[in-house]
Amino acid sequence: MYLSGAKNMAIKDDLAAGTIGLLNTPATSYTLDGVRVWAVDNGCFTGAYPGDDDYLGWLARYDDHRARCLFVAVPDVIGDGPATLANFPTMAGRIKAAGWPVALVGQDGMEHLDVPWHLVDWLFVGGSTEWKMGHGAAALIRQAQAHGKRVHVGRVNSATRFALFAGMGCDTADGTYLAFGPDVNAPKLRSWMAAPVQGVVT
Repeated sequence: MYLSGAKNMAIKDDLAAGTIGLLNTPATSYTLDGVRVWAVDNGCFTGAYPGDDDYLGWLARYDDHRARCLFVAVPDVIGDGPATLANFPTMAGRIKAAGWPVALVGQDGMEHLDVPWHLVDWLFVGGSTEWKMGHGAAALIRQAQAHGKRVHVGRVNSATRFALFAGMGCDTADGTYLAFGPDVNAPKLRSWMAAPVQGVVT
């Protein structure tokens, strides 16, 4: 499934049906009426993370929609797997204690580290483009799947990239593809999701 970073009329029916989901962030703060499936990114990649306490306060505004939320991304450090893991347990615990499913954002080098999978509900594949598209992210995806975790991939804005990660068995992906020319791009996106999945060797 694709989680759109943009909410617009071109996908109104898709959002209501749950065939396309919505990726919400503190910066966008979308209303969720008429949205069947959604998830949360933290805004670290764009420099818009509001801080731990404000992040939790912002989440609390959406408590009535919590049952439909796939995951909440724990704050991460862009391109730095060790730093992301060092900071992960405390905020993961706070988010989980508030009743939300936790996503660990995968970052460069994390595939070589001791990941506390027992604290993780989802793996959110972030990281640099080079790492995301290389063997490192593929190895981390396999680790997550071996531990029974679902996998989301960020910054997927082409049919080629969508097909690649679908072939790896990833569950969801997001991007800003529908922020630009949504009336033209929404049908293209639907065709990505409808295409047969081809397994890939990683």
